[in-house]
Amino acid sequence: MVLTFSKQFIFVPLSFFCFVLILSSCSARKEHSLFNAPSDTVTDTIKQVYVVNDQGISDGYYKIKVSDQLAIRNVQNKEFGAGNQVIGATSIGSSTGNTLSGNINNALSYPVDLDGQVNLPAIGKVNVLGLTRRAAALKIQELYAKQLLRDPIIELSIVNLKVTLLGEFSRQGNFLIERENTTLIEIIGEAGGINKTADPKTLKIIRGDRTHPEIIYVNLNDINSLASKKLILQNNDIIVLQQTKGSALSEKLNSFNSIIQPLLVVVNLGVLIFTLTR
Repeated sequence: MVLTFSKQFIFVPLSFFCFVLILSSCSARKEHSLFNAPSDTVTDTIKQVYVVNDQGISDGYYKIKVSDQLAIRNVQNKEFGAGNQVIGATSIGSSTGNTLSGNINNALSYPVDLDGQVNLPAIGKVNVLGLTRRAAALKIQELYAKQLLRDPIIELSIVNLKVTLLGEFSRQGNFLIERENTTLIEIIGEAGGINKTADPKTLKIIRGDRTHPEIIYVNLNDINSLASKKLILQNNDIIVLQQTKGSALSEKLNSFNSIIQPLLVVVNLGVLIFTLTR
């Protein structure tokens, strides 16, 4: 009789609370998500790519800004002159040029000053503010050709460009954008993919002005979404991926169980004592 009474006492509240938790699965996921926006409600119905506060496609080519770090090297073919030359105080000293092997990743970097200029060896200050990487490389190439090097081929990279991955990725954190036109899928691959608990329909990219950002929602389930030019990453993009509703609900249930189980033990003990003392 004790067991029957106890089961009935437990069954009613548990079934009630489970029903409430199922109804609140959406709110459970929202509690675990970062940088919530009113437009996040589209994630359950989005088919491919949906953009809020669209800033146009002019951001497809990055423009150099103040404090960018520029790595520059001369990649002219050896048969036409010197080999790969890293542009730096130790690599350029005469018209023939002292060579230093290596790639853009180990090149010296030069900051863009507040006035938009970068101070380079031998040629001095060059205004690069607002130029694309290609335009800046061509401008620097012409200056070195006039003043120092024979037929240079200048390669320019911005070494401090990064994006931030948060949420249901195998690895979170900051990732450098080392190549022109790096895509969302390339960065996800570099992060090791997404977790089993991730909801592929909920990925969003927060871009641009932080007070009035462009928000790009992506459904990773649809291969057609990969064709969008919006998935070419820009400096300081924040990429957020939420967990599934089921995973969020499971976490909430586990948290709820950790609280309710001790209470149930106390209730059962009280029922047992009450029954035995009747």
